[in-house]
Amino acid sequence: MSEFVDLESQDSVRMPWNVLPGTKAEAANCVIPISAIYTPLRPLPSTTPLLPYSPLRCRGCRSVINPFSIVDFSSINKIWICSFCLNRNHFPPHYQSISETSLPAELFPQYTTIEYETSAPNEKAQSGSGNVFLLVVDTCIIEEELGFLKSALLQVLGMVPENYLVGLITFGTYVHVHELGFGQISKVHVFKGTKDVTKDQLLEQLGFFAKRPRPSTGVIAGVRDGLSQESISRFLVPASDCEFVLNAILEELQKDPWPVPSDQRAARCTGAALSLAAHLLGVCVPGSGARIMAFLGGPSTVGSGSIVSKNLSEPLRSHKDLDKDSAPQYHKSVKFYEGLSKQLVHQGHVIDVFACALDQVGVAELKVAVEKTGGLVVLAESFGHSVFKESLKRVFQSDDHELILSSNGIFEINCSKDIKIQGIIGPCASLEKKGPLSSETVIGQGNTTAWKLCGLDKTTSLCLIFDIVKKESLDVIAQAANNQFYFQFLTYYQHGSGQMRLRATTISRRWVAGPGSKEDIISGFDQEAAAVVMARQVSFKMETEAEFDPIRWLDKSLIHICSRFGEYQKDSPSSFSLSPRLSIFPQFMFHLRRSQFVQVFNNSPDETAYFRMILNRENVANSVVMIQPSLISYSFHSGPEPALLDVTSIVADKILLLDSYFTIVVFHGSTIAQWRKAGYHEQPEHQAFAHLLQAPRDDADTIIRERFPVPRLVICDQHGSQARFLLAKLNPSATYTSDAPAAPGGDILFTDDVSFEVFLDHLQRLAVQ
Repeated sequence: MSEFVDLESQDSVRMPWNVLPGTKAEAANCVIPISAIYTPLRPLPSTTPLLPYSPLRCRGCRSVINPFSIVDFSSINKIWICSFCLNRNHFPPHYQSISETSLPAELFPQYTTIEYETSAPNEKAQSGSGNVFLLVVDTCIIEEELGFLKSALLQVLGMVPENYLVGLITFGTYVHVHELGFGQISKVHVFKGTKDVTKDQLLEQLGFFAKRPRPSTGVIAGVRDGLSQESISRFLVPASDCEFVLNAILEELQKDPWPVPSDQRAARCTGAALSLAAHLLGVCVPGSGARIMAFLGGPSTVGSGSIVSKNLSEPLRSHKDLDKDSAPQYHKSVKFYEGLSKQLVHQGHVIDVFACALDQVGVAELKVAVEKTGGLVVLAESFGHSVFKESLKRVFQSDDHELILSSNGIFEINCSKDIKIQGIIGPCASLEKKGPLSSETVIGQGNTTAWKLCGLDKTTSLCLIFDIVKKESLDVIAQAANNQFYFQFLTYYQHGSGQMRLRATTISRRWVAGPGSKEDIISGFDQEAAAVVMARQVSFKMETEAEFDPIRWLDKSLIHICSRFGEYQKDSPSSFSLSPRLSIFPQFMFHLRRSQFVQVFNNSPDETAYFRMILNRENVANSVVMIQPSLISYSFHSGPEPALLDVTSIVADKILLLDSYFTIVVFHGSTIAQWRKAGYHEQPEHQAFAHLLQAPRDDADTIIRERFPVPRLVICDQHGSQARFLLAKLNPSATYTSDAPAAPGGDILFTDDVSFEVFLDHLQRLAVQ
């Protein structure tokens, strides 16, 4: 699959089908939709220039000039022909000196992805101050947890760039909006947690027009609409000015003082706090790159968005309750957060959630708001856990004093006229800009050709799903003349430095139709991208379709693909074979069926929502690790080497390193564990053993350093209780029911799950029918 990885490094795109079926019927026959996983802000190669001017656009379809455009140098007024709508466009006067030997960068064949800087320098200086972090802190947590949270926040406040604005809201039974611009005395505005506050009430209560008359008409938001900079800077203060005040407030921050009876949960008004935060940002800094960072330590129990009552006798909703529709507050809460997400998308603001509790906090309900605004999500057991502390630090790590977070993006797609766009599964919101390219069939965020990306970073990846609309198979001459489909992805966004930029990616893919096209289609199949598209689709269907059976859907899709693209004689399973291009795909599907995206047993709704949110925003390489974890074996006899994700890989004198993306497991075989407990690695004559123990730890640290959210590290021994983190991911080829005994020093699994061999056997039998 190396050629697909090379293509990705140039254009940040992976497609399951790189040679496309040319007609609607053939596309339907391919089962996996014509789709692309695109990472808009993946770092470009160092040789790609940043162009300091605005791009040329086609006057017909508004697509940006690109290396596939045809340029006519012979005419007096030089002309370029758009590869999408074939419209003829004149070059402006400042392009008149171009020739076949002197091309502008955007026409170089290797710059199919290029970035333009579209804002003037003075504009950049003003917009740089529009980046805001509004911290929303839960105080209904025990003293120890509050101590961990305060120390983590104090640590990262020093990392916020000086020109960024910072605000603070704390909440428990009531919501407290802190004035940071008034350093002498700490001043707080208090709101009731059970009451919904409108934008106008907020303007009134926070005294925005105490010193001057309120404008008579129109929406009041930001300096442009009649709000003074002075009143805004009471609540949102540059990081360089408010460090002392913030530190003082945080150090004095106490646990919520209201008493909690022993048979009740604390009164926690998460919904009211987030709603007030959204109103405050909407009033002060509409349209700028602002983020609400919510630190939640338990379930919301009062006011809008609550997920459970205060009575401890009422348990938190489980997957079973959601299936049976017996979670009374769930739909009401989701509806509230849907409304909040619409408001935030309209304002261009992001909500990030850091949920740290042993119990659920309501991530399942909040999912809609976090996903539509492109927010980050971290789930940990405690604010003292390294998963939370390191992930929070990672958000504020900067490249050359610019945070890696970008904001305020708009994403548009152009494509050839025989293709339509069904939608996007990923962290974005539809701008409902319906056009001739929008398909009637909608998947994810559809019915549009433009989307809002309030927050995005280097790994944010969108899964774009297309529809081939050409009905009939064209004759061979027409096919030979122009058998290319073109796609263009435009991402307009605010860079961490405050500049507005436009990144344009234009790709071309060959299409084939008619008899004999099967081999061509197989030659362009990308198994990893296909597995990720299937994973996003099945997760999406599980959330949106009632009575949907994910296992049946995955199995039917896989059987159909194998019978369409496999080689076999009818009704003869032993004759079945798959091209090397497809041979690993059944294995991906086997592990996807057993993954946490499909199997919700043993996970809470919050955990399932968390896993799916991360899957929906990560690139292909990371998503594949979530679907089929990687396993590396370490021993005295050889260096680290990949091992089969199978129970037979467990050997007494080996160490295994499992990376399942969310968890990294260092697993010591029983002999290694005995030697370690005996302290051999501390003796000078057993240096080799010490090195063997250290190697997987070093490799685990390397993985942890690269990843967000930071994965949980589990170090365990064979037959120990924590070994379950590894065993749950292995192919059960040796179980308590199988005839073959376990290898000496090996292990067997106590499970009734079928093994991959049995799965493959059934697949072959069904595919050849």
